[in-house]
Amino acid sequence: MPQSFDCADPDARAAGLAAAGAAVGAGQLVVLPTDTVYGIGADAFTPSAVEALLAAKGRGRDMPVPVLIGTMRTLDGIAARLSDAARELADAFWPGGLTIVCHQQPSLAWDLGDSAQTVAIRMPLHPVALDLLKATGPMAVSSANRTGYPAATTVAQAREQLGDSVEVYLDGGPTDDNVPSTIVDVTGSRPRILRAGHISVDDIRSVVADVELATGTGA
Repeated sequence: MPQSFDCADPDARAAGLAAAGAAVGAGQLVVLPTDTVYGIGADAFTPSAVEALLAAKGRGRDMPVPVLIGTMRTLDGIAARLSDAARELADAFWPGGLTIVCHQQPSLAWDLGDSAQTVAIRMPLHPVALDLLKATGPMAVSSANRTGYPAATTVAQAREQLGDSVEVYLDGGPTDDNVPSTIVDVTGSRPRILRAGHISVDDIRSVVADVELATGTGA
């Protein structure tokens, strides 16, 4: 049976973080709150755990799993050839609702899906998520819902969809915002907004003026 912890209670929060950290270390799945929606996460460096995450969501390898990090210094350990614009965006909007798609370090022994040697990285603005990530290191995290269904904004919604596939549920209360993160591809000569979301296009341009917009961003 999955364990669930109310992170509003300090003792339960500490117990939940310990249980979630142990579960991630054992290659199991956890659900955690973020500043956008709830996420389902696994150790980024355990391919079987990432495969289990994709199976729990009903998602294919053609949609690689993003990675969440708990500290800025982790960025250079997993991303390669970062441009000045990429660093300026991370400095401006992390922790927060910005995901950047980077070249990954070629030496990394992970399998997040069919990623073409890129990785989508975010540092979430949520104390429970950050504490867990600081303990575990980078985690592969996707929205805590079955593919094609609404993203979970409460732990109950996540559990209803994911059930016993998850070992630990961390309940951080309802999320403040169900708008997904803004995704910016920084692998090219100019940053390219792939999805407009939590961070507005105008806010992105206030930091890096020369950005492209992918077709269908609605901006």
